[in-house]
Amino acid sequence: MNIDILIIGGGAAGMAAALEANKYTKNILIIERDYELGGILNQCIHDGFGLKEFKENLTGPEYANKYINLIQDNNIKYLLNTTVINIKNNFEVTLSNVEKGIFTIFSKAIILTTGAYERTRGQIKLPGERPKGVLTAGSAQRYLNKDGYLVGKNVFILGSGDIGLIMARRMTLEGAKVLGIAEIMSYSNGLDRNIVQCLEDFNIPLYLSHTIKDIKGHPNLEEITIAKVDENFDYIENTEKNFKVDTLLLSVGLLPDVEQFNLKAKTDPKTKGFLVTQNYETTIKNLYAAGNALHIHDLVDDVSIEAKKAGFYAANELNINKPTNQPIKVETHGLINYVIPQTLNNYEKNINFSFRVSKKIIQAQVKIFINDALFRTRKFMNLIPAKMENIKIIYDDINNLENIKLVLEELSWENIFALYALKAVS
Repeated sequence: MNIDILIIGGGAAGMAAALEANKYTKNILIIERDYELGGILNQCIHDGFGLKEFKENLTGPEYANKYINLIQDNNIKYLLNTTVINIKNNFEVTLSNVEKGIFTIFSKAIILTTGAYERTRGQIKLPGERPKGVLTAGSAQRYLNKDGYLVGKNVFILGSGDIGLIMARRMTLEGAKVLGIAEIMSYSNGLDRNIVQCLEDFNIPLYLSHTIKDIKGHPNLEEITIAKVDENFDYIENTEKNFKVDTLLLSVGLLPDVEQFNLKAKTDPKTKGFLVTQNYETTIKNLYAAGNALHIHDLVDDVSIEAKKAGFYAANELNINKPTNQPIKVETHGLINYVIPQTLNNYEKNINFSFRVSKKIIQAQVKIFINDALFRTRKFMNLIPAKMENIKIIYDDINNLENIKLVLEELSWENIFALYALKAVS
């Protein structure tokens, strides 16, 4: 089979990329390893999806179904229950499913929209014994929402990311007792609305600057010990708290799911995803990445918006002669943890930067320098590492772009008062 664009992953990102690319080429194929399109959305039965994309407050399955209907209405081809085994640099892709066995597809371009996977106990080096009853929050969510299986009755959660907060509420509604959530940082990594709706409304305690110190139980989980940590994340003695539990859910972060393909594209040590230009092209020509396969997003609407751009560029750049010059690296300074895109080419003047900060900041300003001259300054309020921020620029003289730097500076209260005073006078 020979196609123009192969999209690997049929979740929100994959379907959005396919719908956009389909406007410019009809020779598209989506590969999905699950038995249905929709990805992680199908197990997210809470609402809050679609506010940007559809101007509606939808559940995850409702959001997925809107895209699935569009895929089917546009006659976009897809294969379910199909696994990608290997991708060669000439885009010879080896796949496997029950119906076809092992087979090969040749594609002119590939968009990776494979989503993310959860960090496990081993990856965060959790101490203590290794009983049954310790699992990731996403796995527990799938067991409960798709299979109808409640994984435990006395539950504790490590990590205050959104999935951990949402599962605290979900487990409570199903009759489990959630004894608390421990967060190693001094602030929650979840959205404010989830802290209110999932914890405060159910009187579930949140232990900030706490983490797991010990796990006990054989063969099943019986007890955990949490302890407070200092600024270096070392345990503070005599702060231990013990909880009798049968289940420990881990909500300790996601990682882009791209390593299994063994591609030679360069990766970012911060995002763990690929390095991309503002067109979402990796360091391999005509290989694109978007959504959580590129970097972890807060909202599925942002995943879809980003993937549409990848679909647009993948389709429109198939038959053009791209510049062969080395892409310009986007330099970051100050308190920026990472930025997307990490490189710029010289044929797209509209640039949208997504970034995360390295610590909690009350107020800051981002200065953008182009060719060593200050181009733009923008202020931000209440920044935290778990929240993705965006800044957009339009630079008309793109052919003369030589270097670009993003500098984030934390503003002291003295700076803030001075700025407001200056603004009032002017």
